[in-house]
Amino acid sequence: MYAITIAEPGGPEALVWTEVPDPVPAEGEVLVDVVASAVNRADLLQRQGLYSPPPGASPYPGLECSGRIAALGPGVSGWTVGDEVCALLSGGGYAEKVAVPAGQLLPVPEGLDVRQAAALPEVTCTVWSNVFMIAHLRPGETLLVHGGSSGIGTMAIQLAKAVGAKVAVTAGTKEKLDHCAELGADVLINYREQDFVEEIQRATAGAGADVILDNMGAKYLDRNVRALAVNGRLAVIGLQGGVKGELNINTLLRKQAAITATSLRARPLGEKASIVAAVREHVWPLIGSGHVRPVVDRELPMDDAATAHRVLDESGHVGKVLLVVP
Repeated sequence: MYAITIAEPGGPEALVWTEVPDPVPAEGEVLVDVVASAVNRADLLQRQGLYSPPPGASPYPGLECSGRIAALGPGVSGWTVGDEVCALLSGGGYAEKVAVPAGQLLPVPEGLDVRQAAALPEVTCTVWSNVFMIAHLRPGETLLVHGGSSGIGTMAIQLAKAVGAKVAVTAGTKEKLDHCAELGADVLINYREQDFVEEIQRATAGAGADVILDNMGAKYLDRNVRALAVNGRLAVIGLQGGVKGELNINTLLRKQAAITATSLRARPLGEKASIVAAVREHVWPLIGSGHVRPVVDRELPMDDAATAHRVLDESGHVGKVLLVVP
């Protein structure tokens, strides 16, 4: 098969479409003929040599894919060769074939084609696990999403609105904020021109955000805590703004607030399977009914992954960028 390989860490030009050995499904795995994958910021870090795959995972980038089951490994039941699926991966999505633990498979949702489904596994699992399973967003509460026009952000907006929450977002341009509004965002904050702490206080009559989904890390840590409501929950899922920040513990104590930080890729198989099962139970019906949809900015041939990475490097997208097997 062919896959995107990284001989040496570097810029987008480090991504090379190369012939490599076919994967073989192990106990409890299935082999998927990949139709499409999607680009995530973790892939950019892996390309730069800053985020290695977990032990035993495929060395090729790609944390999600869609396709058709080509073979079942020993001990797999409930799936059939030819089933159209999408999958959460620890790596290997930028390839013609990938071996996947059966617990990380999802059927292609009703109403979507197999290619579009590649935009779903990483964002749905990230949002559902952090915003709902950990932070317990409830109807009537306010969710603040940083990077509202990203793949994660566009999914978080829709899922939060589907459960009856109020949604505030940050983004860097009017165009991106307009896209967020189309998806249902109630409060639009241009982080280049506005202070999101002040805007959240204004939008909530001084109460603050009940849940914040943060992709920035250190740069926003202090302001995120100040923007929280009493009993608020800050879920950190990214480090685009650095890894070390100062925190006023007294503010956290007075607000009786909580901070969590998670990484989906490195979780044990059992935890991933539980998240995938929860997504299938709670999110898949919303997609099937049309209340939630993947937002795809563009599709590119997988052998041109370098161009897709340049798009993300420049933040020149809304939603997901897909890589389609040529």
